[in-house]
Amino acid sequence: MANPEPLHHRAAADLRFIRDTMERAGSFTAVPGRGQVAIGLTALVAAWVAARQATPLAWLVVWLVEAALALAIGGWAVARKARAGHTPLESRVARRFGLAFLPPLAAGALLTVPLYFAGMVRLIPGMWLLLYGTGVMTGGALSVPVVPLMGMSFAVLGAVALLGPASWSNACLAAGFGGAHIVFGTIIARRYGG
Repeated sequence: MANPEPLHHRAAADLRFIRDTMERAGSFTAVPGRGQVAIGLTALVAAWVAARQATPLAWLVVWLVEAALALAIGGWAVARKARAGHTPLESRVARRFGLAFLPPLAAGALLTVPLYFAGMVRLIPGMWLLLYGTGVMTGGALSVPVVPLMGMSFAVLGAVALLGPASWSNACLAAGFGGAHIVFGTIIARRYGG
């Protein structure tokens, strides 16, 4: 009979298996409710300012500044909530969340350029809302149950912006990036700890 594997080797392997299994089954709980509310408030201001712009370029610049501000707020809020909840941002579930959430956002950023230069600015709000909603739904599958529902609300607003009159586009952006962030952010903050 071959030499049996020492007990401490088997125990270490078992612990590694248990840790990996728990990490794969875990959910990303660092979605920041208060951060979502802050993003929603800045988006409402951006919608108000953007609606008063005289050119499509000026309108786009307002929303791009808002996107950069939202990214900064969101990144800070996720890091803060993760730190407070002892959720490492380099964990497998956090990486999986990022890999599900970020590609649709990158696609939206990239598609903005050719749509603008092709004179199709009218399609940008619907595209942004649809792709953001897609990212939130796919990333939200690894998070708390309300997050995919939030993503679905963005996708519905994106469809409305694409299929409705052009005059609805800015209102859809305000309802999504403003209103939905505030509503769902409040729910997340109250039910899931900030």
